[in-house]
Amino acid sequence: MSKRDYYEVLGVSKSSTDAEMKKAYKRKAMKFHPDRNPGKDGEEKFKEAKEAYEVLSNEEKRSTYDRYGHEGLKSAGGFGGGGAGSGNFSDVFGDVFGDIFGGGGAGRGGQQRQARGSDLRYNLELSLEDAVSGTTVKIKIPTYVNCESCSGSGAKKGSSPVNCTTCGGVGQVRMQQGFFSIQQTCPACHGQGKMIKDPCTTCSGQGRTKKVKTLSVKVPSGVDTGDRIRLSGEGEAGGPGAVSGDLYVQIHVKEHEIFQRDGENLYCEVPIGFHIAALGGDLEVPTLNGRVKLHIPSETQTGRMFRLRGKGVKPMRGGSAGDLMCRVVIETPVKLSKEQKGLMEAFSKSLEGTTKHSPQASSWFDGVKRFFDAM
Repeated sequence: MSKRDYYEVLGVSKSSTDAEMKKAYKRKAMKFHPDRNPGKDGEEKFKEAKEAYEVLSNEEKRSTYDRYGHEGLKSAGGFGGGGAGSGNFSDVFGDVFGDIFGGGGAGRGGQQRQARGSDLRYNLELSLEDAVSGTTVKIKIPTYVNCESCSGSGAKKGSSPVNCTTCGGVGQVRMQQGFFSIQQTCPACHGQGKMIKDPCTTCSGQGRTKKVKTLSVKVPSGVDTGDRIRLSGEGEAGGPGAVSGDLYVQIHVKEHEIFQRDGENLYCEVPIGFHIAALGGDLEVPTLNGRVKLHIPSETQTGRMFRLRGKGVKPMRGGSAGDLMCRVVIETPVKLSKEQKGLMEAFSKSLEGTTKHSPQASSWFDGVKRFFDAM
């Protein structure tokens, strides 16, 4: 089987939600299922789509794949095992077979399971300081929640759902067509096996109502753009008797005025005067934990990088903190007075007739001369 990009296999983007991923996989599986598309090509594409969805529907495997690709999955032990998301995989796989063979995703005894509530995504912007140190934030989520009046059952208080009289509570009915007997979803209860005779007046029998929830989200230290925090059961409520979906908090770290982050390391530029670059000196530089002293040796050239160990970011999953990399940039003085210009001119004249003070410029001009001589 060719190892194409899993997102390309399903025809989705890296920012696709779980619901979009499930829909795309279902479409591919139905298209290439061997019973609908016989032949080796159809079978291979069916297996390829199945493998892609098994990885991308699993939060841990998807994160590993996004960072390290196929090789990362091999190191993590391949595709086997249950893990997070394997239940969703079996759910959608059951849906596919139900659509192909007309079973409708029936469960034990022919009765369909109530649809799980939808997953939700919330985009959370953080400052670099909060992302590095960790924080707790409150967010507001407009969503569906279980109806308080009926506790999510959909039935009026004091009553309860009853067995469907059409299917006898099994969620399936059989229809005779000539010599064939066909089982299909009960049209009266839509496969649930239960009917609400006296619906709740608050939710009209839906078992859920709209509400804006306020949640407290604990953000661990070391998170970075692209990380997700899963809040189990904090997504939309499902129908009567169904479990709620999950809420995924997507992290985005805002640009910082001074620092740029690359994994566990931080980078910044430190402007210095040419006199400090020439003579050396000490200066204070900022870190996320306060100021530290940085020694600039004499004859420092612009672009030189200084490493401050342990002043970067501590990884979210443990380990030692990264480093702060300070790149010095020599700043040309501006708005000089007449006296200062005179001193600069005198200094410039003192350098005439020798190249030992500017070794880089001397070697560059030698290279330019050789280049033109060779033309």
